[in-house]
Amino acid sequence: MIFFIIFNKLYNNVIFKDIMEYKLLGESIQIKELNETIKQVAPTDISVLITGESGTGKEVAANAIYFYSKRNDKPYIKVNCGAIPEGIIESELFGHQKGAFTGAIETRPGYFEMADKGTIFLDEIGEMPLATQVKILRVLESGEFMKVGGNKNQRVDVRVIAATNRDLQKEVFNKNFREDLYFRLKSINLHIPPLRERKSDVKALFNSFVEGFCKKNSVKFKGIDEEAMEYVVNYDWSGNARELKNFCESIIVLYPDRKLTLSDVKKHLKTDSNYNSSLPALQMKAREQIEKDLILRALFELKSDILEVKNVLQGSQNKEPNFKILSDDFILSKEDINNMSFDEIEKEILLYLLNNNNWDVSKVAKSLGQTPRNIYLKIKKFNLSKEAG
Repeated sequence: MIFFIIFNKLYNNVIFKDIMEYKLLGESIQIKELNETIKQVAPTDISVLITGESGTGKEVAANAIYFYSKRNDKPYIKVNCGAIPEGIIESELFGHQKGAFTGAIETRPGYFEMADKGTIFLDEIGEMPLATQVKILRVLESGEFMKVGGNKNQRVDVRVIAATNRDLQKEVFNKNFREDLYFRLKSINLHIPPLRERKSDVKALFNSFVEGFCKKNSVKFKGIDEEAMEYVVNYDWSGNARELKNFCESIIVLYPDRKLTLSDVKKHLKTDSNYNSSLPALQMKAREQIEKDLILRALFELKSDILEVKNVLQGSQNKEPNFKILSDDFILSKEDINNMSFDEIEKEILLYLLNNNNWDVSKVAKSLGQTPRNIYLKIKKFNLSKEAG
């Protein structure tokens, strides 16, 4: 779903590739043990399941497994299972024959075929439909699959790495995930703890994110005082390393000429009394409402950051951010989001991005971490047109 991708992007979802590409960064025992385990399992061809909350660095772990594997000179295909509509996921994964369905004007390879001899990373595998899970299990067990509309099996040699932020054992109990696939995947399970459970990693991550951003953007950081750093370390990072990365980049932009103080940090790390980072507390609210709240929070924080940067540039510190989201030509209030369906939110955000990128689908797809084909499918689904925008 595009709104999940938007939410991730608004928290600067670069997956830390620029600064810690081949290992999880941190000083905690948990992270050190995970890095050692990665180096042990990487040279084998065994399937690996990576679990952990959103933003903990699951893709970083997958990248490290690939890098230390004997397949690191072969294809590495990354697939976000949660971002592919159910109706086309099998075609995307396994390919299709010409004429297999309306619009199939040519035979196309799928991701598994493209990953032959290499590695495929199935991110958010917990979002995968049950019918597709059966075919994934078959590939894992026999290396065989059949294209959509095909009449013969194909064989591939692919190493599978999967990741999810869901509790798959609970999903199995609720019959949302196949038990046989779960046990096939979890032979090696790497669990990445949330940042709030490994506070000794916060300072290392902070320094690395700051260094990476400054180097990439040719800017300087004046530093942070001890009291402010202590507050950062002890803050409850509900968005994990991804949220910390976003915070680091924001404060570098907003305070380029002086050392950060506790007051500066507190201003940008406000506690939301309606949000509890623990999973049981989140489950007390309806899932749909939680997801809408998360989208709203991400959008509002981004808008606040943009307004504050504008105010700094204009020499005015007195303007309070209103509840307009993203920009003045795209207004989405809390009431709007609460009254909108996911499809409506997705449609509005996609249309906004298309209009602001002059309907350059490739550019929009890149910004969302999607393929142009997926964006075209969404355009068709919502019957969007440049004239209507």
